[in-house]
Amino acid sequence: MLGMFLGALEATVVVTAMPTVISSLGGLELYSWVFSLYFLTTTVTVPLWGRLSDLYGRRFFYLAGIILFVSGSMACGLSSSMTQLIIFRAVQGTGAGALIPLGMTIIGDIFPLERRARMQGLFSGVWGLASILGPPVGGFVTDQFSWRWVFFLNLPFGILAGAIIAIALREPKSTHTQRVDYVGAGLLVLSLSALFIGLDQWGTEGSQGLSSLLVVLALGLLLVFWLVQRRIPDPILPLHLFRDRLFFAATANGLFSGMALFGAISFIPLFVQGVLGTTATEAGYSMTALMAGWVIFSVISSRLILVLNYRTIVITGMVFLMGGFFVLSRVTSDSSEREIQILMFVVGMGMGLSAIPMVIAVQNRFPREFRGVATSATQFFRTIGASVGIAIMGSIMARDMLSRLSRLRSPSQAKELAYFAHHPDAILNPAYKSQIPAPIMETLREVLGSALQDVFFTGFVVSILAFASAFLVPRGSAHDLRENQPLQEPKQA
Repeated sequence: MLGMFLGALEATVVVTAMPTVISSLGGLELYSWVFSLYFLTTTVTVPLWGRLSDLYGRRFFYLAGIILFVSGSMACGLSSSMTQLIIFRAVQGTGAGALIPLGMTIIGDIFPLERRARMQGLFSGVWGLASILGPPVGGFVTDQFSWRWVFFLNLPFGILAGAIIAIALREPKSTHTQRVDYVGAGLLVLSLSALFIGLDQWGTEGSQGLSSLLVVLALGLLLVFWLVQRRIPDPILPLHLFRDRLFFAATANGLFSGMALFGAISFIPLFVQGVLGTTATEAGYSMTALMAGWVIFSVISSRLILVLNYRTIVITGMVFLMGGFFVLSRVTSDSSEREIQILMFVVGMGMGLSAIPMVIAVQNRFPREFRGVATSATQFFRTIGASVGIAIMGSIMARDMLSRLSRLRSPSQAKELAYFAHHPDAILNPAYKSQIPAPIMETLREVLGSALQDVFFTGFVVSILAFASAFLVPRGSAHDLRENQPLQEPKQA
């Protein structure tokens, strides 16, 4: 739980410190890479940590992840330039890729089903609490001490978590003789790196050609990766797992729900601040409502799986997800902040009812030698979906705004709005807003609001796919679908 808290806190705590970091180190043009490279290295290493832990044990690789994370944190706090900070964030992200999936896998190893469900609910609660506390903690530490302490704060938690695992975790000695699939690991890292960088730069003006080339390269490398995984005896991502209906359903649902959720909610602060005209703090309450719904219903769903079947719980969650996005796609500038918060809570309910049951289902389904890579895959595909969703919806928003602005009747007004078309976040800048006449500002809000409606409707369409994928989940209960059970549904279902 300490490791989970550490990984989740780091994902949000740095956000509020970054303006101060920029004023100290400079390098505003490199701002996004502080987050992008951390996100990239975390994502591409998740399946590698999972598979290696299956082959050689959780303890060593969890401790290796802790060491990388703590070392990267210390180096980040000692950075003297933005370039150094970005490099050390990559080291930190590599370690973070082990913390959450291996922590959840260890719980799957050491607890039987009934206690496993309860513990995974607690883990989800810790993750949600850390996500909520991250921004205010980052702001407080930065204001009262220094931005460097945002990174140094990780050291005692990381050292304590590592010490407890080193002393208390006992595992059976590994008897595996398989060799590590270095070729597959390299292909996976290269393909996903090209994919994430291409998607990250997709909406940047003048970079569409390079972005398209990187995406095509990524798809080609993924094809080669698939061919390699089929031919070697000990693949880094065993493809036979996808022949299991439950595993396939879990990864498909994670992919589509990740696209819908993270793709759309990335633009909620922009809607709340830019269209409704609230402050950043008030916009943060909407995200708090989302996390509250997610955490509360994660705890509830982890208990429900002991009395209901997986399919019923996940389908119910996807109904809430669809309903939340459908209403969200119809919000306007006349909507209230409270309405947005309620919708975010409903969306969080949907994720809470689906994410944890799918993790527990996969852990319950596979034996120990595949539990690490199977657990990691559920998080891995949700992250892939998030990246694709953000890129697609960002592109939709940009194209929609350009189209609407080009249809404005007043040429002079269109000229004044041209900057906004390529920099929609400028509407959040007080200095920019103070120079814009009220009628034009109202037009800006209408254009932005209409474009974001299309973004949220896209999230609704993708949530329909997530809903459909829930029907792939077998009807059996947690007790029916244990490891080594036949893949077909039980007769009584």
